[in-house]
Amino acid sequence: MSKDNWVSLNISEADLQEIKNALQVLQTKLTPHLVGMTTDERKELPKMGDKSVVFVNKSAEYANQNPSLVPQYIDLDELSKDIAAIELLRQIQTPLEQLMARVDDTAMIAGSEAYKATLAFYNAVKGAAKAGVPNAQLIYDDLCQRFPGRGKKKVV
Repeated sequence: MSKDNWVSLNISEADLQEIKNALQVLQTKLTPHLVGMTTDERKELPKMGDKSVVFVNKSAEYANQNPSLVPQYIDLDELSKDIAAIELLRQIQTPLEQLMARVDDTAMIAGSEAYKATLAFYNAVKGAAKAGVPNAQLIYDDLCQRFPGRGKKKVV
């Protein structure tokens, strides 16, 4: 899958502003209807996935047809609202997830390309510093400190 210069992103200022405006509209319109949870709260909840949809819908259908079997603590109106919310949110969630996957992929590729190019530069500077090329040692010393996970080991 190795491709050189796979990403060459060029979004105009006008398009970028429109994108930011669209994101602001999404945030403004959706935020009042959405809730947030902590990581612990997310872990504790039973999750409804694609396989559970049929179960939930069929159970709700049976519950509505057989109210005498429904425990008193279950509010069928609220159950219907939750199911409607799921269907509505999935209409928003699926295209957003697909778009975010593409944004993540593009950002990862751009980051990888930038990192590979700067690693090549770093290695060239390192070689130039060893060869005594002017300014190379200064650049190498600075970059060496910033190199992720590396850097000069301090003697203790």
